[in-house]
Amino acid sequence: MRKGNTVLLKEPPSVTAFAAVVGKKESEGPLAKEFDECHADNTFGEDSWEKSESALQQRAMKKMLEKAGMQKEEVELVFAGDLENQTTASGYTQRAMGIPYVGLYGACSTMAESLALAAAFVSAGFAKNAAALTSSHFCAAERQFRFPLEYGGKRTPTSQWTVTGAGSCLLQPGGGPPYIKAFTFGKVVDLGVTDINNMGAAMAPAAADTLASFFQDTGADPADYDRIFTSDLGAVGTRCLKELLRQEHGISLPNHDDCGMMIFDREKQNVQAGASGCGCSASVLCGHILPEIKKGTLGKVLFMATGALMSPVTVQQGESIPCIAHLVEISNTK
Repeated sequence: MRKGNTVLLKEPPSVTAFAAVVGKKESEGPLAKEFDECHADNTFGEDSWEKSESALQQRAMKKMLEKAGMQKEEVELVFAGDLENQTTASGYTQRAMGIPYVGLYGACSTMAESLALAAAFVSAGFAKNAAALTSSHFCAAERQFRFPLEYGGKRTPTSQWTVTGAGSCLLQPGGGPPYIKAFTFGKVVDLGVTDINNMGAAMAPAAADTLASFFQDTGADPADYDRIFTSDLGAVGTRCLKELLRQEHGISLPNHDDCGMMIFDREKQNVQAGASGCGCSASVLCGHILPEIKKGTLGKVLFMATGALMSPVTVQQGESIPCIAHLVEISNTK
């Protein structure tokens, strides 16, 4: 059933297995013990950063399948994406996996996008099961969007550290919690931010728009949820989001956490405004949020991932940064 921009699933599918794999810096952060695999070598045994990200994705998906007790041949469909040009990390991962594949690019919103699409297909009966898979890699992202690491560029206080991490979920009908209850696909919002080193400020308006739309569509209130998670707004974007919601929509958000503020210790790890990258929300979702829902520590949450839909070319041409946010409601009850 659809209400406004929000889809309410009549048959909420279960997230029956999930796994998170991260790199070195993430292994030194506050959530280290919650990830399935932590690796000190960010190359993952490969000779380029791009190959490393594909290897990272493969590890996350294989770990998920191991936890599900399934073979890759049993997976009917995978929705996957990353930050590389033409989502090559996901493409090369699925070359190795051999599963029917839908490639997605929502920038850092990709985990929510893939999770919502997988849930829709399973709920509607178009697939007996479907996987949602997303990753990012610090070194690959820096080379594509900013400068290669060898350049040694200085980071601004508003910049964020791209997570080296991947998350993978398997959705099926008829299982136990967590359940995907609803989702809202957002609209592209652009308030004219042009600073590639201030992604939090650029993405916050899209987050406010999608969250306000969800509450308007459903009649729900922030107090109805144990936690409301955003993906990677960081310190700057979090402040902007709360101010925008208060001023423009009259919504307060006391029960909010940002994955970009959770995965690193900003005081000890020198990550400026926090974490970013679609692997940020993917690894926190699969390493922390879903396990907490499964064991009942969290009952009902909103998971909203935001993405900046620019490219190096558009930024060099002086374009502002269009952004989007997608939201998924997850619960431990149907």
